[in-house]
Amino acid sequence: MVGFNDLKRICETPGAPGFEKKIRDLVISLVEPLVDEVKIDSMGNVVAVRKGAADKRIMVAAHMDEISFMVTHIDDDGFIRFHTLGGFDPKTLTAQRVIIHGKEEVMGVMGSKPIHLMKDEERGKAPKLHDFYIDTGMSVEQVRELVSLGDPITRERSLIEMGDCVNGKSLDNRISVFILWQVLKLLKYKPLPFDVYAVFTVQEEVGLRGAISSARHIDPHFGLGLDVTIAFDLPGAQPHEVVTKLGEGTAIKIMDGSTICDYRMVQFLKDQAAKHEIAWQAEILPAGGTDTAGIQRYGKQGSIAGAISIPLRHMHQVIEMAHKRDIQHSIDLLAAALENMDQHDWSN
Repeated sequence: MVGFNDLKRICETPGAPGFEKKIRDLVISLVEPLVDEVKIDSMGNVVAVRKGAADKRIMVAAHMDEISFMVTHIDDDGFIRFHTLGGFDPKTLTAQRVIIHGKEEVMGVMGSKPIHLMKDEERGKAPKLHDFYIDTGMSVEQVRELVSLGDPITRERSLIEMGDCVNGKSLDNRISVFILWQVLKLLKYKPLPFDVYAVFTVQEEVGLRGAISSARHIDPHFGLGLDVTIAFDLPGAQPHEVVTKLGEGTAIKIMDGSTICDYRMVQFLKDQAAKHEIAWQAEILPAGGTDTAGIQRYGKQGSIAGAISIPLRHMHQVIEMAHKRDIQHSIDLLAAALENMDQHDWSN
């Protein structure tokens, strides 16, 4: 995959909600040469601006944060309890490595009661988040020297290529950070019809907070969320549960749990996909939401908003998987949309 090493670096850089500094610094270094202006607002969103021909604003949001944890307690034996930052499926955490970002980076492993010691009634139950603790292999004195309450914790996983896919942690939503950066590279020397505000947002996983804040001060006329969506093309899935399939193209969002996309933006994206022969699939996601909701509702007059979504298997688990072809189609559709946003009748 072209750019795999760049995507790997983006995915493996830590950035828990509220603790995005390391990934933010990387994003700034990547986008600064490509735009007219880079601003970091008070919340920590990175706002990269490319000036266009007309005085209209397009906001594209890709969140930088990743589902993570926070240290809440260190017991007298040095074991660490934690609170989640974003949604986790507890059964995926068993025996997984994590990194505690304290005074130094401390490796840990998620532990729970061994199956050999479980009672019969316990064996048939799925583990709960409160059943887990983090074992660092250190004494309580060592742990308390390096780790403090409130320190963020991220998953420890490398990004790898697997068949036609990429597989690793934090593809939600670092794949979109990568795509937005790639599109800025493609458009660097091309004239744009409107001002493009490429916003790399913070704290999406805990309530779309960065997008809400940035939409308020950008006040966009048009908005595009850029995030992943569920690909449930897996054994046992019923046809009506699939949402999207890996390898069948980018997804044009129609609705999710927090947004009904503007029908004009949906049609515009479909038209661009047809014109440029970009494979796409419709996304109707019954639950969950993305920065699209913040972009759509929190400007002074709202915005004509939609979203481009990247199909993702195993979402919000320790590893996630995206198809290389879907990534490329997402790049192609976003670039076409930003170049041709003025080529549509937005009045109907």
